[in-house]
Amino acid sequence: MQQSIMQNKAVIAVVDDDESLRTALEGLLRATGYLPRTYDGARVFLDSDGPTLADCLISDIQMPGMCGIEFYKELRARGVNTPVIFITAYPGERPRTTADMPGVIACLPKPFEAEQLLDCIESALRLSL
Repeated sequence: MQQSIMQNKAVIAVVDDDESLRTALEGLLRATGYLPRTYDGARVFLDSDGPTLADCLISDIQMPGMCGIEFYKELRARGVNTPVIFITAYPGERPRTTADMPGVIACLPKPFEAEQLLDCIESALRLSL
């Protein structure tokens, strides 16, 4: 399954205000066969073509301007049902974020293992196929 998803060149959007994390995830995603698109905030993503292009979305929870939870709600209000993987430096947020939020695949605490994130992406892409 992983091979066929990678051959489809899935677009993975990364929304995080931390430039070093965006750069690292972009490299990881590109190296594993995905097409990464990075955004430094939720509003930047929403104002771009990202919502129509992304097959999976990786979003930080704590961001200036619009937090990840508000971002998720705005996406759903616009009819965007892209699977979401939240990442957070605050592990205590996990139960609050994943309960009653369809399409949220996981909430990974930073730092996380690359393989763990890639497994979550594969799960997300299986849902969106």
